Amino acid sequence: MAFFSFYSVRKPRQFEHKPIYWDPRKEDLEDRTRRIKRELGVLDDPLDEYKPDIKGKFIEGTTHLKKSQMRGDDTRSRKYKNVKLAVALAVLAALLWILFFK
Repeated sequence: MAFFSFYSVRKPRQFEHKPIYWDPRKEDLEDRTRRIKRELGVLDDPLDEYKPDIKGKFIEGTTHLKKSQMRGDDTRSRKYKNVKLAVALAVLAALLWILFFK
């Protein structure tokens, strides 16, 4: 049998976070040199000018959001519909409480 001892209590593992260093000056310098090389004609890399068009791609992948977008609903109108539903449920609950418990 093992006895519990206060003297040999193991310490929990420590969290070791190694931060990633980001140097904005170095990134700006690389962007400027890339832009200058492109202007001089030394560098013709079409991938540098690539900007992904991801806006709306999530909506295209889901059917219910696509349907609401086709109807013209946006996030604000969906939020107002939810608020209206919550208010209607609260009024209904208040009426039921008044009719049956009072």
